[in-house]
Amino acid sequence: MERSRTVVFDLGEVLVPSTGVLPLLAAELGVADEELAAAYWPARAAYDLGGPSDVYWTAVVTALGRDPEPALLRRLEHLDSAKWSTLPAHSAALLDGLASDGVRLAVLSNAPAPLAAAVRTAPWSSLIGHFVFSADEALAKPDPAIYTRADAVYGTAPQDVVFFDDRADNVAAARAHGWDAHVWTDPAAALDRLA
Repeated sequence: MERSRTVVFDLGEVLVPSTGVLPLLAAELGVADEELAAAYWPARAAYDLGGPSDVYWTAVVTALGRDPEPALLRRLEHLDSAKWSTLPAHSAALLDGLASDGVRLAVLSNAPAPLAAAVRTAPWSSLIGHFVFSADEALAKPDPAIYTRADAVYGTAPQDVVFFDDRADNVAAARAHGWDAHVWTDPAAALDRLA
């Protein structure tokens, strides 16, 4: 791999799969995973753009027929941020290996402010040179402006970036911006792309 390139990863469903997050929250609320998902995702875009945590979690628990008690809202925010910011072993190994090879790493993620804060203090964050989170920028993928903003933060030109995201629309927007962007499947496929 060219050492001058910056490899950028999405967070959710790339570095951290949702399979560990939603079941944990569903168990906390005493509902089925499918019920939680139906309440969790509709208001997430506004939360990812910097919307208030209490507004988002109130919408989630109210949709599930629960009383939005402040202690419950805080607990859900904490569990959500902690779980989304915890790398599974295969992602940790991927980042460790790339960093050991001198690869410049960055993250671009649609993520709310509490999650962005949790990621920045996670032990693995020291491997990442720069983070761009939608809540900090009030921009979210696939808005073309967030890729321009990311280049400014990373100090890159579009041709310097290799990007992995699980969503085809985000990848298409990144390619239109000039990034070498790929739909994420797994770490092995990413390493093949980077080889």
